[in-house]
Amino acid sequence: MSASVERPEHSERPERPEHPERTEPPTAGSGVLLRRLGVADAEPYRAFRLEALRATPSAFTSSHAEEAAKPPSATLRRLAAAESGPGALIGAFDRAGTLVGTAGLKVPSRTQERHKGTVYGMAVARGAGGRGIGRALVREVLRTAARDGRLRQVLLTVSEGNEPALRLYTACGFEVWGRESRAVVVDGRAVAKLHMVCLLDGERAGPTGY
Repeated sequence: MSASVERPEHSERPERPEHPERTEPPTAGSGVLLRRLGVADAEPYRAFRLEALRATPSAFTSSHAEEAAKPPSATLRRLAAAESGPGALIGAFDRAGTLVGTAGLKVPSRTQERHKGTVYGMAVARGAGGRGIGRALVREVLRTAARDGRLRQVLLTVSEGNEPALRLYTACGFEVWGRESRAVVVDGRAVAKLHMVCLLDGERAGPTGY
C-alpha cells in the first residue's frame, strides 16, 4: 500500500461545505465508510500513516524515520486528542474494514486563532484510488469544520507540482494564497509548498500575490 491523492473529475466546479444533519454514517461510494478515528484505531492508523510517510515523503512535514521511532503511546495521544475535539481525524474504511484513507482537522486552542482549522494527514491508499475517497474525505473535513460553529476558514498546504492534489483541493473550494519556497527538504531536495484556504462563509481569498 502506498499513499496517493484522488484525481477529481475535470468537469466539477469548486464546492462550498454543506451543513447536513446526518442520521447515517457518511460514505464515499463503492462501499467505503467514513467515520471518526479514536484510540481503538491506533494499530491500523499507525500502520497506515507510516506507509503513507514512506511512500510519499514530500507530501508530509514529518518523516517516516521520525514517526517510526516514536512509541505507540504517541499515536494514542494523537488519536485521543482528535477524539475529544475540537477537530477530528476521519478514516475511510473499505468493505473488509481496512483503513484506506485518512484526513484530519486540527483546531488551535488559542482564542485569536480559534476561527481557523488546518487539514492534516491527508492520504489515500494507492490500491483504493479512483473511487473518490480523497474527495469524500476532504468534503467530510469541511463539513466537520462547518458544524463546529466557530471556524471561519480551513487551511492546508500541498507540495508544488502535485497537480492531482491541487486539482482535488481546488474542486473542493480551496484557493491558493501563497507559496513557501523550500518548505521541506526531503533527501537533500527542497520542496516548495502552496498554501491554500477554504473560506467557510463563501467569501473568496482574493489575489494570491506570489
